[in-house]
Amino acid sequence: MASTTRNLVVLFADISGSTKLYEFLGNSDALATIDRCLAIVKRVCIDFDGRVVKTIGDEVLAVFPVADSAAQAAIEIQLRMCKQRTSRDTPVAMHIGFHSGPTIEDETDVFGDAVNVAARLTAFAAGGQIFTSAQTAAELSPALRARTRDQDSHTVRGKEQDVAMFELTWVQSEEELTAMSPRVALAPAKVKLTHGALEIELGEARSRLTLGRDIANDVVIADRKASRMHAHIERRRDKFVLVDHSSNGTWVTVEGRPEITLRREELILRGRGHVSFGHAFADDPAEVLAFASFD
Repeated sequence: MASTTRNLVVLFADISGSTKLYEFLGNSDALATIDRCLAIVKRVCIDFDGRVVKTIGDEVLAVFPVADSAAQAAIEIQLRMCKQRTSRDTPVAMHIGFHSGPTIEDETDVFGDAVNVAARLTAFAAGGQIFTSAQTAAELSPALRARTRDQDSHTVRGKEQDVAMFELTWVQSEEELTAMSPRVALAPAKVKLTHGALEIELGEARSRLTLGRDIANDVVIADRKASRMHAHIERRRDKFVLVDHSSNGTWVTVEGRPEITLRREELILRGRGHVSFGHAFADDPAEVLAFASFD
């Protein structure tokens, strides 16, 4: 089909911790698990009037005509995922984000601000969660809107103003969450941080840490490109988030992925990696902060 411009609801559904699946199951079993789960996601999207645009590694990109269709598909995906198990009888978790807005659509892809926002919403969601924007939540029917809860506003790359985020709940109680999937239950998150000889663990006992050039910070970054109050890490529910406040930006590398730059933005710390302050890691690896997160 030729390129068309219209309002759509863009949805990303991403398998959580797929890298760990390959390590845990081996390549063949992990690939079979991922393929099986993505096939379920694509079938559900079609069943709820969606169009599957493409598969990107371990995630599916789909578009829907209205917010209710996307929300119902997201809920159904989570309900089906909580029944999925790997060959070693461990759960498989999916995190989902969707957002409505103008798009440019063709046969093989979809473009526009709505795609960017939907992708960032998905990144903020933990395994077993569904995130949407306040704008899209307002478009939901009353019954679905009643299942949303405020997750505050967050910085999204390319947006001048923070985006207000809402979680769409798909089970009715924490007991159900625990019974359905250990990945969805709000287990205490932990992240181990290493800076030179200093080691700090954030978790239940300590949930926040500041970083920067000023000596008042919990971790002092002795780099002239770092800002005085450069960034902080805080716990939000069952995850830890790195928040950049700096002038020059924060560079983050997660194992197995390309280095990314945060500029007044936020990133959920998942897996293992390192953080550089004011410049890329390759430019000067001396003042790096290593992290390892544990679900």
